[in-house]
Amino acid sequence: MKWTPWRTLPSTTRFSAPVLRELLDGGQAFRWYETGGVWQGAWGTDLARLRLSAEGMLEWSGPQTAGKRTGEALRHYLALDADWDHAMDTLPWRSDPVLAAAMKQWPGLRILRQPLAETLMVFLCSSTKQIVQIKQICADLADTFGEPLTDADGHRQLPTWEAIHAADEDRLRACRLGYRARYLKGTAAILTARPGWLDTIPALPYAQAKAELMALPGVGAKIADCVLLFGAGMLEAFPVDTWILKVMAQHYRLHGWKPDHVATFGRTHFGALAGAAQQFLFSDARLRRDS
Repeated sequence: MKWTPWRTLPSTTRFSAPVLRELLDGGQAFRWYETGGVWQGAWGTDLARLRLSAEGMLEWSGPQTAGKRTGEALRHYLALDADWDHAMDTLPWRSDPVLAAAMKQWPGLRILRQPLAETLMVFLCSSTKQIVQIKQICADLADTFGEPLTDADGHRQLPTWEAIHAADEDRLRACRLGYRARYLKGTAAILTARPGWLDTIPALPYAQAKAELMALPGVGAKIADCVLLFGAGMLEAFPVDTWILKVMAQHYRLHGWKPDHVATFGRTHFGALAGAAQQFLFSDARLRRDS
């Protein structure tokens, strides 16, 4: 496959290598891989490479057949067309030293804008799995059921929900899904029977959108919030996992609180951009685990 020359992505934000790694490989997306400082990833029907310049600017390269479209798609995917820094300044970091420290540690970290159908699929695969395992499942699903990416030399898209619906459950289980294959099949049956329904989710009020998603097989509160945050652009969603439970207990004195109550506190305390605050806190907790 022939790649375009490297070009700079227009952005007012400069990135560090740790922030870029956390953005692409920290639990939001599961189809990026790094080799020698170059990240290659796929989302939807797009394929791209990313690297950092010496000045901390993002540089990109894409399939020659895609032309400039890859750069435009990346700007949207990475939320570089939004005034992210200004939005982050509205978070309550001035009165919250825990959030302030996390934001200082991860300058430029943001919420990716991922395809909704794809985000639902990957987070249904994520239950009780580590990031490396989720990436393996996604790779297996793409290789087994996905359509080829145009002129991409063996690279494939994640499968459509229609392809999952038509798939044999045993073949899905062979993609390291285990019991999650049943949830994918059940959700695929609903989505196939209700074409266009998933596309209505981003326009719904948050509470209604979450309730609608939680009616799908295998979608609990945490998965629904992840889908809404990373796939529907609902930045008020506040996913609660074991990392966030620990952070909120240790730093916000929410000892013994149930996940639903912690999520409500998070949305109330952090406001309309609670999901961005959650990502800073989540990444900071993982950094301290690894240090």
